[in-house]
Amino acid sequence: MFITIKYFGQIAEITKQNEESMEFSGRLVSELLDILYSKYDALKSKDFQVAQNQELVFDNTEITGSEIALLPPFAGG
Repeated sequence: MFITIKYFGQIAEITKQNEESMEFSGRLVSELLDILYSKYDALKSKDFQVAQNQELVFDNTEITGSEIALLPPFAGG
């Protein structure tokens, strides 16, 4: 499956890009995160949430959408 991963805030600073596309043959969010952690080691020490097609998901969520976003903590007001 071909997916697009969007990066925001400090996550984009770590990856040095706002988004990337990749072929993903896994099934779960945790499998995708393992790939990203190996590619961007500094992600391991950052807090962030994962969204799939604009809905927050968990590590054990099956990837069914084509858009994944990594969202750092943010303050509202």
